[in-house]
Parts: sequence; C-alpha cells; structure tokens
Amino acid sequence: MKNTEIERKFLVLNDEFKKEAFRNERIIQGFLCSVPERTVRVRLLGEQGFLTVKGIGNESGTTRFEWEREISKQEAESLLEICEPGIIDKERYFVEVGEHIFEIDEFALENKGLMMAEVELKNEEDLFEKPNWLGKEVTGQNKYYNSSLVKNPFRNW
Repeated sequence: MKNTEIERKFLVLNDEFKKEAFRNERIIQGFLCSVPERTVRVRLLGEQGFLTVKGIGNESGTTRFEWEREISKQEAESLLEICEPGIIDKERYFVEVGEHIFEIDEFALENKGLMMAEVELKNEEDLFEKPNWLGKEVTGQNKYYNSSLVKNPFRNW
C-alpha cells in the first residue's frame, strides 16, 4: 500500500508553543538505512514501536512516499540496537492552530537547542495559519531531516 506524506517544516523561534500544546510525548528513534532515496526508521514512542520507510521527496521536498507499521516495544528496542550510529531523542508537542495540528520537536542530546515544527497538509497548496513562534521554512533542506541529524548533529553546525 502506497502512502504519500505532504508536510512543511519550519524552525521554531521560541518555546511559546508549549503553553498551547494539548499533548506531548518522548520519541527515541534510529535508522536502519539513511540514504536519501529510502530511509528506514525505527521509533520508540512510549509502549509502542514503529517501523517507517520514507522515499525521496519531490523537488520542493513537500511530498514523499511514507509507509509505517506498528511493531511491539520489544521489537523496536531490538532493532534500535542494530541501527546505524546515532540516536534521535526528542520531545514532541502537539499544538492546534486553526484547522491544522503542528507537531513541534524539541531535540535532546547532540541536537539540543534545535526546535522544528511540521504541519501535515491535504495538498501542496493547502493554506494554514502561521503562529507567531513559527520561524524560517526549512522544507526540503536535507540537513534538517532526522536521518541527517544523526550523522551531522545540530551541535556540530
């Protein structure tokens, strides 16, 4: 089954979004494969595990193939042990702005200090309200992909 993900990604200017968040959760993830044409991600989210495959994005970086399946926590923990070097550890906050939900990631460890927001869209032309804490758009910039952040963490920039 083929799924398409349409999203835009932005830097976050400050932590004002935390006051507006209706939920947050810790995410730990690693990559079994991190080449641009296909990334295979293992994610641990509380008591759940996920295996995700993402394809290369279109020219703007807004749309790309995504396939995801839930796996057990134990399976995710086992797969994390054989991932490529580097782990992403982040807190994700969910904020409703207008008709959209923004997912804001506050990174830890080697990526501490980096905060990014993503908004999923129905189509590439979908309009959305931009909150005051939303900064520069970084959609399609490879260095901001989690699969790149494990190889070249924010602290090295």
